[in-house]
Formats: sequence, C-alpha cells, structure tokens
Amino acid sequence: MAKGKAEPEVQVHDLSKLKGQLRAIGGSMSDHWNNILANQAVRTLWFSENADAEEIERQRHATVDALIGLKPKDEIEGMIAAQLLACHNASMECYRRAMIREQTFEGWRENLNQANKLSRTYATLLEALNRHRGKGQQKVTVEHVHVHSGGQAIVGNVEAGGGVAPKSKDQAHALAYAPGQTLPSPDPARDRVPVARNEERQMPDARRGLDRCTEGQ
Repeated sequence: MAKGKAEPEVQVHDLSKLKGQLRAIGGSMSDHWNNILANQAVRTLWFSENADAEEIERQRHATVDALIGLKPKDEIEGMIAAQLLACHNASMECYRRAMIREQTFEGWRENLNQANKLSRTYATLLEALNRHRGKGQQKVTVEHVHVHSGGQAIVGNVEAGGGVAPKSKDQAHALAYAPGQTLPSPDPARDRVPVARNEERQMPDARRGLDRCTEGQ
C-alpha cells in the first residue's frame, strides 16, 4: 500500500523576530499575519474593466487605511475588521448591481435581498467586535438596604446596562412592614403600637362620630 504524501512541516519563527511593525493593520505581533490579512481584505475589492492602475492602487491603500482605522488590538479583532470590510464591499456591490439601468426586476430584487442579508451580517460582526472589546456588558447594582426585625425588605434602585435608576429625595432606605405586624412605639414606657389593617383604616364616618360622643360622656 503506497504511503500518502507527507504533510509539509511548518518552521516556527524565532519569537524575538516578531516585532509587529505592521500590528496596526492586523493586530498581531507577526507581520506575516498582518500582511496576509491586508491582502485578504484587498482581494474583496471589485474593480470595473475600465479601472486604471491609479484607481486600483488608491482603493487598495484605502482598504489598508480602513483596517488601521478600526484599530485591531489582537488577531481576533483583525479578522473581524477584515470581514467587516469584505461584507461592506459585497453589500455595496449588490446595491450597485440593483441600480443598473438595464437590470431586470428579478435581478433588482435578488440583489437587494442579498444586500439586505449582508447588511445584517455586517451589524452582527460589528456587535461581535464591540462585545470582544467589552462594550456590550451589562452591570447590575443593588443599593444597600437596612432590614429591621419584623420587617420585609424591598430592594430598590437597580441599574442595568450602566444606567442609574432615579431615587426620590425622601427615600432614605427601601423598607416595608407586612400588615398585622407591630411597629416600635416612640415612647419606650408604652407598649408597641399595632399597625392597622386596611379594613380597620376604612372606618365609617358615622362610627367615628359615635366614638367621639362616647368619649365626651
């Protein structure tokens, strides 16, 4: 049985030679990687048959400038940045083809559908880049709450996504007592004052008047 071809061996570079002079392009300390990434992004460009050498060179330089403008900090950000440019170029080409004067209705519709999908892919890539950079994290903060004996704490002032929940000036702490429990009396010599239930608070006016008359006798 014949043996297959041996896989080519990859020679590992001396790490001291990884100077990263082109790191601003691809986010890597390896300039081999940065060069490959830049060429991959450039190859996604579309050139018309009538494009001259000067126009082609200008677009290539503009692509590299765009990679630098996205400021990749590592290889992952470099790859996402290159895909963002490729997705942008493809979507703009679909939009261009949809607007050709001789374009059929089917061709117009298909190109716009593809451009719509590419635009959504672009938004997903951008979200992934921001999430990798730590811009999409949510933060939840719970304010300190005092809980006294016999009471039930109500947690308030919760902020999500970096926002700050509004707080009333008169609200020192979020605290509530369950109906039927007793509150401490302001006079230590007296017994605790029972908390009135809702039905006890709604005493008819006639009964209040009767009680006042009884007190006067």
